Amino acid sequence: MATQLATAQRRFSFLQIAIILQTLTIFLQAVSAGLLLTAPYGETLHSVGARVMYGASMLYVIAAVLAWKPGGGSPRPVLHASGFLVLASAQVVLGIAHIPSVHLPLGVLMFGLSLLALARRTR
Repeated sequence: MATQLATAQRRFSFLQIAIILQTLTIFLQAVSAGLLLTAPYGETLHSVGARVMYGASMLYVIAAVLAWKPGGGSPRPVLHASGFLVLASAQVVLGIAHIPSVHLPLGVLMFGLSLLALARRTR
């Protein structure tokens, strides 16, 4: 049982960890967005979280390139990761411009797409 658990833990690649981190940070952004409405520190938390989420999206791109280049795999994860980075950039711009009518639905879309990428990678 212990060896099976150790084997299962080793199966996570750098790319999977990057997607997990990205998904988690997008979810935490939704939580901090709720705190924006209720807590005085919500804006600071959401602002810091935006930077972390953007960094996680960049890490996803790096992980996708590293998984593709040396192994000679499909470049599709690089395209997906680059798309997430574009969406994250749009999120930052929309957040700074205070356009919640687009910022919020885009965040929900990003979370759903990140979950989908995670589901595809863990299969």
